[in-house]
Amino acid sequence: QVQLVESGGGSVQAGGSLRLSCAASGRTFSSYGMGWFRQAPGKEREFVAAVSWSGGNTYYADSVKGRFTISRDNAKNTVYLQMNSLKPEDTAFYYCAATRSWLTGVAGDYNYWGQGTQVTVSS
Repeated sequence: QVQLVESGGGSVQAGGSLRLSCAASGRTFSSYGMGWFRQAPGKEREFVAAVSWSGGNTYYADSVKGRFTISRDNAKNTVYLQMNSLKPEDTAFYYCAATRSWLTGVAGDYNYWGQGTQVTVSS
């Protein structure tokens, strides 16, 4: 069982930056791949980024590539999402999730989900 708690969301102007954190419970955190997803009002949940269990491999949605960076610190049981050059279309509820699969962008492959944190980007 893995419990995930996101933090770091907020409101920012376009072009600004935010860093999201996701703290995980349990001693098996380092055995899970981690991902970030987001969901805007009236839209389906979409994949943002994923990182392998070691942190050595990452995978991004085209819409955030070059602007967002996913990383993890297994000693702190935490995964991060650094978001730069934010755009109004990045406004959404952001969720972190844990998976046994390799670098997947498919929500159904993730076994555990956090409650999410809101990110609002104004123009």
